[in-house]
Amino acid sequence: MSALGSTEMRACQLPAAVELELAQLERRHDQRADPLAQRRLAELGEAAAVRVLQRIGRSRQPVQNLSAYIQWVMKHDSEERAAAGGSVPSQRGGDAVLGTVNHHIHISLDLPIHATINAGSPARSTHYSLQLPGSPGHGPVSGLQHQVGTESLVRHAIASPTTTVSSPSPVRNIVKSLHQLALGGLPRTVGAELATPPTPVHMMPADPLVNANTSKATANLHMTMMALGELEFDKVFLIYVYLGRNKTEDVCELREDYIRSLPSLSMKDSEPEIWHRFGHKFVAESDRRKNLDWGDSSKARVYHCCLEIADGSVVTIFKGPYLETSRNKLQKVVGDDNILVVKFSDIPGQRNFGNDVGAYYSVYHKVAEDGISLGLRRYRYLIHKDGGKEGKLKEGTEKFSSGVKCYFLRTESGWNRDDAYILSNKTIDEARKLFMHVHTVPTLAKYLARFALVLSKATTLLDANDLSKVNVIIIEDIPCKDRNGNIVLSHGEPLIHTDGTGLISEDIANKCPTSVVKGNFSRTPDLQVLSSDPGLEGRGLSSEPLLLQIRMFYNGLAVKGTLLVDRRLLPGTIKIRQSMIKTASDPNLRDEQSFNSLEIVSTSKYPKRAFTSRFLIALLHYGGVPADYFLELVRKALKDVEKACHKASYSLEVAYNHANLDDSMSARMILSGIQPEDDAYLQYQLAFMTREEREGIKLGRIPIEESYYLMGTSDPTGTLKPNEVCVIHENGQISGDVLVYTNPGLHFGDIHVLTATPIPNLEKEIVGFSKYVIIFPISGPRSLADEMANSDFDGDMYFVSRNPQLLEHFRPSEAWVPRNPPKKVEQKNPQHYDGPQLESLLFKEFLKSRFVPSYTIGTAADCWLVYMDQLLAGQVQENKRGMEIKDKTLDLVDIYYESLDAPKTGIKVDVPDALRVKKYPHYMEKGDDRSYHSTSVLGQIYDEAKALSEQSKDIPPINISPLACFTEVAVGVTKERKEEWKRLYDEYRGESTALCDKKYNKKYSKEERDAGFTKLYQKYRRMLYDAEEFDDSLRNYNEVFGEACAIYQIVYEYARRQNKATLCGFAWKVAGRALCHLHAIKRGGETVLCSQSVLRDAFKKNR
Repeated sequence: MSALGSTEMRACQLPAAVELELAQLERRHDQRADPLAQRRLAELGEAAAVRVLQRIGRSRQPVQNLSAYIQWVMKHDSEERAAAGGSVPSQRGGDAVLGTVNHHIHISLDLPIHATINAGSPARSTHYSLQLPGSPGHGPVSGLQHQVGTESLVRHAIASPTTTVSSPSPVRNIVKSLHQLALGGLPRTVGAELATPPTPVHMMPADPLVNANTSKATANLHMTMMALGELEFDKVFLIYVYLGRNKTEDVCELREDYIRSLPSLSMKDSEPEIWHRFGHKFVAESDRRKNLDWGDSSKARVYHCCLEIADGSVVTIFKGPYLETSRNKLQKVVGDDNILVVKFSDIPGQRNFGNDVGAYYSVYHKVAEDGISLGLRRYRYLIHKDGGKEGKLKEGTEKFSSGVKCYFLRTESGWNRDDAYILSNKTIDEARKLFMHVHTVPTLAKYLARFALVLSKATTLLDANDLSKVNVIIIEDIPCKDRNGNIVLSHGEPLIHTDGTGLISEDIANKCPTSVVKGNFSRTPDLQVLSSDPGLEGRGLSSEPLLLQIRMFYNGLAVKGTLLVDRRLLPGTIKIRQSMIKTASDPNLRDEQSFNSLEIVSTSKYPKRAFTSRFLIALLHYGGVPADYFLELVRKALKDVEKACHKASYSLEVAYNHANLDDSMSARMILSGIQPEDDAYLQYQLAFMTREEREGIKLGRIPIEESYYLMGTSDPTGTLKPNEVCVIHENGQISGDVLVYTNPGLHFGDIHVLTATPIPNLEKEIVGFSKYVIIFPISGPRSLADEMANSDFDGDMYFVSRNPQLLEHFRPSEAWVPRNPPKKVEQKNPQHYDGPQLESLLFKEFLKSRFVPSYTIGTAADCWLVYMDQLLAGQVQENKRGMEIKDKTLDLVDIYYESLDAPKTGIKVDVPDALRVKKYPHYMEKGDDRSYHSTSVLGQIYDEAKALSEQSKDIPPINISPLACFTEVAVGVTKERKEEWKRLYDEYRGESTALCDKKYNKKYSKEERDAGFTKLYQKYRRMLYDAEEFDDSLRNYNEVFGEACAIYQIVYEYARRQNKATLCGFAWKVAGRALCHLHAIKRGGETVLCSQSVLRDAFKKNR
């Protein structure tokens, strides 16, 4: 039988919960329960029937005869319960778990609910029985007696003068279990006290009126939940977002009939309907999801859940969804709505000491054990990932003060529409194994680090079907050898030259977008090179990238690294090296399903302008580069910044340097012929950008000529000598000495001087005519990458410089070698733990990352910089004191590099007191009481830049005078359309106020506010263009130009009245491309099409 329909008649009427469970089983096994099995289920009573059907649902065995199996399990379950002394009177007919009005409830609490994912709750083996008085078959029941409805009604009953309670914990446990049975998850308020072991409770029979009200409320809640299950998930989530801290049963407006009116509305119409119905009462305007583009499926939706502590309980607050431009592997496989990004609040009054997370676990362990419920869905802890250098995320209030992101995965659901789920009937452990066989890694630290690869933002190059047609070959790494040809070992492990890099055939690489960054690939630029020059292909306009940074999931393997294009490979071939394999494949799971794909994280691409850093300046100056040269660079950079507001060429470079601030709009305005002095908005933007440039210079971020960052790989020919590299840049391979460094190198020997050597026939025979990569040799006793800050070839970027002054003065030091052998800490293999133990340990590791993070990296870097400052300032001579300072810097280098690898090694790294400092150079801005005035090159750079920054701290008043080009009679715009844009601009100002309001600024990180404005502008761009952007619009150009001019006039008139140039931004962020196009046309003269990268480089070379 197939296609079991919900409309087919049953032999007898089944309670809703039983019908739900039975229908799921019938669909899964493609069988229909016969009339006898249906009648037996109805006679059994809803609670017991649901328990039996869920027990069958948890079974992984194939079922040949579903009806017979149901009856066998019913008999077996009854016998087990009788033997355990837990049998209870059965309930006949209509006695239901969720109840009909005036009926009573019988709940057996002896089995885990939705126990497919078992996180080891201590309450799993506890037995309870609950029966409500009033049924015809009511009699004495062992255990606990009281009527149960919603949590609020139970609390009311507890307060009744006829009720005596020795401890409230069991009641709340029962309420929780009722919610698990009826709602498929835990209540929105999860008491931290639920960890308390159950104690006996004795209650007198309740008032019949309370009993009736309880049953009615429970029935209403059941119908509400069933109605929610008929909505698309975004509507359900939006309802929960707008509930704020309230539960569904506490909001009188949220009833079954209202919910059933929502399916006919689009998401765009549903949002204002739900907001005005009840959302505005519970949620701040700034949290409203008014401007979300619900129809844009190309963008990832991220659903947030914030856990707060209120009155000793954990409260769930949902937020979002938020849009992101790219998806990770996890989102692509399970779907956006099956993932919650969960943020845990600090515990009021709790201070963090050492590594102990006991206090946090005592509060949050129930979240790990029971998961988070959203309606009839349940989400459970899957993985977490450190936010890196993100700093503080001011989500909500300072209670959310960590960049660590925690991901919960949907595991169970009581809604019919969720049946077709790729992870149905999978445990969390089984779900992880579908992505990679992560259980094969040797330590818990590596378990977390490796599985976090599914969170890398990437674009899919080959899906499972395409990858199945590819010949994936595992090859050995190339070892480092000494002069005698012997493999070089370090602490018993062989050193390798090819750490993290493999090869890919040209036909596969040709499918890759030309420029990918963090999973986002560039749209086809609107400025393109059009030329018939046949030499262009040979000069680098090949479409495929030369080097791909990848994540590959393949039959249990998790692969991380880079793939270099190799024309010698047969079509459809990928070669990965052992060093790229982060999790091995388990032979026992060879025939199991695996979510295979090849994901591209980033690609080799045209390098942006290179800048120095404080670390790099300190090392270069220590190596002999004079301080005067850096001060000269500072003065030149500051002078260029000053010219930016007055000269187009300088303005254009500043605009390009900060293109991310306004999506290159300032650069487009200049290229269209608008002079900086002619437009108020352009003046404001350039003034803001130049201020940012000065701040960067003050911190040591100085532009430096003939330098760039390139992705690295190893030599596919084996011809390079140990001190040679091959650099492929704009015009092909280069020759001569180059200075090479990689961030975040701190060792004196992390900067190398190498010889750039062309490899004959490299482009023609091997890599093709793509560009922008540095190739390192595979000869010598040690990898050059390893010598530089312990780096490798899995995507690391290398600073490459042909700057004559640097090469003339710099003298390299001995390469970094660890001063001490690596620490070894005995760690258990994850396979040594059973499922519940492992899940508990993983969650505790998350709590450590969230609440007791390590600051070793930052502390070691700060202390290193202080000691380097003393060396650079000449405060210590080359005597005993000088050697002590140098030794301290070297010790801190080792600590710094160890702490960078600590998340993978699991080793705790600290900065000892003997290496810590009490005073810092003034340029580190630690406060006057903790600072001294430094005379080093870094101090001088700071002082020069700060002096000019103070003079230009405030943006001078700007006269707002509209360009005549846009104030002439608008062609093709009607009076009605102009009035409509006035109304829309008024609407925008109201929407933007909520994002800008100071009282809301603490609720969101800067990234979230920026994302909010991006969505706003995109909304109004669609209204103007009927498309994402001007270039995609199919509207008549005259109509678009007319409306763009109308927007410009409306916005500039309002900005002029307010005397705020920043208010002009709306016109350019919405209609900017159309206005630039129109200005170029009206300006007259011949126009040319040009690549932005070529233009950028041309201006840089002319400087």
